[in-house]
Amino acid sequence: MSAGTAGFRSSEGSRSAYLLQRTQLISASLPEVFEFFSEPRNLARITPPSLGFRIHGDPPARMQEGARIEYRIRWSGVSLPWVSRSVSWRPGMGFQDVQEKGPYRSWVHTHAFEETEGGVTMHDRVEYTLPLGLLGRVANSLVVRRQLENIFEFRRRAIVEYFASDRGARDR
Repeated sequence: MSAGTAGFRSSEGSRSAYLLQRTQLISASLPEVFEFFSEPRNLARITPPSLGFRIHGDPPARMQEGARIEYRIRWSGVSLPWVSRSVSWRPGMGFQDVQEKGPYRSWVHTHAFEETEGGVTMHDRVEYTLPLGLLGRVANSLVVRRQLENIFEFRRRAIVEYFASDRGARDR
């Protein structure tokens, strides 16, 4: 487990798990960054519009350990339900959410934050498995992995844009 995700549960060692890791420097203070990720509705802001992300029902007012979010995404024209639950919440340090229901057999997303010179370094670690055995492995190689990389690239750009425009609005 990397220093950026220390202290969070991991499914390391699972032979069928795939791993996606990203690190991003965010030009903002740790309280500002954590506040952004504490607001469930910001998920739509950092999710590509092509996924048709929609929260269903009333999301929690603020994220915390045990908070659940029910939403739908659109994948290849098919609307899919997804329910995630925060299993660890450490203000100012990070949080971890898991998929309770959705397109993956398992999904564990660890978000870790550390204050650094110039802002906050955010570490994302996603451990996931797919259903359907061999077919799932082929799908990961041909489609799923590339889609996840594109989603996280969109997310990176959206976070940069949000904090650049937010900082600019505060400085005026």
